[in-house]
Amino acid sequence: MTESPMRSVLKGFTWRLVATFTTVVIAFCLTGEQGLALQIGAIEFVAKLAVYYLHERAWVRVPFGRGWPGTRENRDCV
Repeated sequence: MTESPMRSVLKGFTWRLVATFTTVVIAFCLTGEQGLALQIGAIEFVAKLAVYYLHERAWVRVPFGRGWPGTRENRDCV
């Protein structure tokens, strides 16, 4: 039971859309400049999408909390 790299990409992309919209709104509220807010959002989108993908792929390798429902492997504590 693992997630494919493509699923990680799609999860990251959809989250980035939501988070970048939030960043653009905050940047616009702080600067009052639409162009600058969009530039900040564009840079943030690309940078954080890459970081999220690496983070997600690292977690795929961590066995903690994974396993099939109802099996002993799925227990995080005794």
